[in-house]
Amino acid sequence: MPARGAADERTRALELVLRHGSSATAFQTVHASFRYFWYGPDACVAYADTGAAWVAAGAPTAAAHERAAVVSAFLNAARAAGKRACFFAAEEPLHGLDGERLGSLGIGEQPVWDPRAWPTLLRGHRSLREQLRRARAKGIQTRELAASDLHAPRWREQIQNLCDRWLSSRRLAPMAFLVQLEPFGFAEERRTFVAEQNGRVIGYAGLIPVPARGGWFLEHLVRDPEAPNGTSELLVHAVMDWAGRAQCGFLTLGLAPLSGELSPLLRLVRGASRFLYDFAGLRAYKAKFRPASWQPAYLCFPRREHVCFAVFDTLAAFAQGGFFRFGLRTLLRGRALLPLRTLALELVPWTLLGPIWTAIAAAGYTSRGSLAAASNALSNSLTARSKPGPRTIGS
Repeated sequence: MPARGAADERTRALELVLRHGSSATAFQTVHASFRYFWYGPDACVAYADTGAAWVAAGAPTAAAHERAAVVSAFLNAARAAGKRACFFAAEEPLHGLDGERLGSLGIGEQPVWDPRAWPTLLRGHRSLREQLRRARAKGIQTRELAASDLHAPRWREQIQNLCDRWLSSRRLAPMAFLVQLEPFGFAEERRTFVAEQNGRVIGYAGLIPVPARGGWFLEHLVRDPEAPNGTSELLVHAVMDWAGRAQCGFLTLGLAPLSGELSPLLRLVRGASRFLYDFAGLRAYKAKFRPASWQPAYLCFPRREHVCFAVFDTLAAFAQGGFFRFGLRTLLRGRALLPLRTLALELVPWTLLGPIWTAIAAAGYTSRGSLAAASNALSNSLTARSKPGPRTIGS
């Protein structure tokens, strides 16, 4: 089959997402950084190639009855290319074509709402109503933008500048894979809301569709570092109100990583990592909007491979360029208000975070073998690099 350009591949992937996309991450797979494994004319897997592994973003984009076949084909193709493979953020444990269940590790939960019930929820949520009142009293207003507005210089520049200010305020360097900030791609399929104060954009909410559920994922919720308290809450309210009036029955704010039912050692990881990322705070923020339910997410991997590989490979997909480079980029960001020695301390754990998490996961997954075997696997994972595989496989 003739090779396609990256733009053509993304358009083809979008067509499949609009037909089969049932997971919250489905639309994210049309972001420019992904590669695609094609399975016939009506199925694909979007993945990141870390050099040693293919890390898939969620479950395959395919009809439900084809999913197992696509899983097996993807794993086989990765193996033929000399790569490991795993699926990050699958919303249910995955199976291969032979019915064998892949190994799975719970990695967090995502909150889900029925926006049609938002007015009732808000009436019983006094503290949230008060936050909204205070934000409005400070002159903050929200509005929905049309797709054409995202191409207009006025709005595009303000949103991009807001995103740049927000990213520059973060201690950590920008990450890749499923947490990229890409607000403009395929604008016609998105829904965009902004918060303004005195004519200046100080907040942005970007929604992407979950087509097979007739719902939406609030992918981006960005607030200016100097915006008044209540700005992001006012945006969430605007989104919920719009979705409810549109008779949408499914909306999520996305994964709260390392939350929900976790193994004891992953809970230990969460506690040990709190100086890097406030996992508990993110979960608490999403919980304050009182979701109707929390849905689990999994890291799925071939049972013949140790879970430590899947954990390490997934972290490598997020830390674009490798752990050391990610730590170095974080160090070089050097915010003026932070002493250099504080940033240096952050560099060390981020450089070692992948190996440490891998070792902890390996130690905790005792049903897969002894700790000594896990230690050997970790050592190999830090040094081995396989030959690069083809960018696109299949037809």
